Amino acid sequence: MQVATTGLDLAKHWFQVHGVDAAGAPILRKRSKRTEVLAFFQGLEPCLVGMEACASSHYWAREIARFGHTVRRMPPAYVKPYVKRGKNDAADAEAICEAVMRPTMRFVAVKTPEQQGLLLLHRARRLLVRQRTMTACAIRSHLAEFGFIKGQGIGRVEPLLERLAEEGAERLPGEVRDILSMLAAELATLGERIAQIEARIDEQHRANPVSRLIATIPGIGPITATAIAVAVPDAAAFRSGRDFAV
Repeated sequence: MQVATTGLDLAKHWFQVHGVDAAGAPILRKRSKRTEVLAFFQGLEPCLVGMEACASSHYWAREIARFGHTVRRMPPAYVKPYVKRGKNDAADAEAICEAVMRPTMRFVAVKTPEQQGLLLLHRARRLLVRQRTMTACAIRSHLAEFGFIKGQGIGRVEPLLERLAEEGAERLPGEVRDILSMLAAELATLGERIAQIEARIDEQHRANPVSRLIATIPGIGPITATAIAVAVPDAAAFRSGRDFAV
């Protein structure tokens, strides 16, 4: 019997597949290794394939679609109500298979490798900004222990380091000066890396007509505009501005 719809439960090593025919009757339950998944779908007649929008799902959706299958990704929270019994891979795959057939189900668009690359720039920048903030706070707190105090804000760390260079030799032990110098160098390096990523984001912004259009909204710059453009590859997936905001 031909499989009409399948649910694929993604994992690190073992993937679970649940398939039904056109009438919705279960006809396939299969547990496969990661290395066997693509070969399995290559030998399967084109059908509807559902999966949760989780880690690595963009990659698997693109690869499986190459064999003629229609791939749909769904938010995990929308799939959870269809799990009928104790959570395990087989139950999850069955729930995914049932959820993807619902006419009211909402799907998540599959991103291209280029879109994922731009999204990676934003994620890397967010990580580095967080590390820069942590380093700046560490410098401020350590110096406060020795009476060097400045207000909050990344822009006030530089004047604090200038005071350290001028007065540190007299007021601080050598070990403290060495450690703070290391943290100051790390802070400068993080700032340079963030600037490099922001320059690449700005290049992507200028080359993307959708991002440039979004940037015409007051209060939105290249970083926010490119983030929206890459996070929402198909705005038609949202029925209203309220749905988009949620």
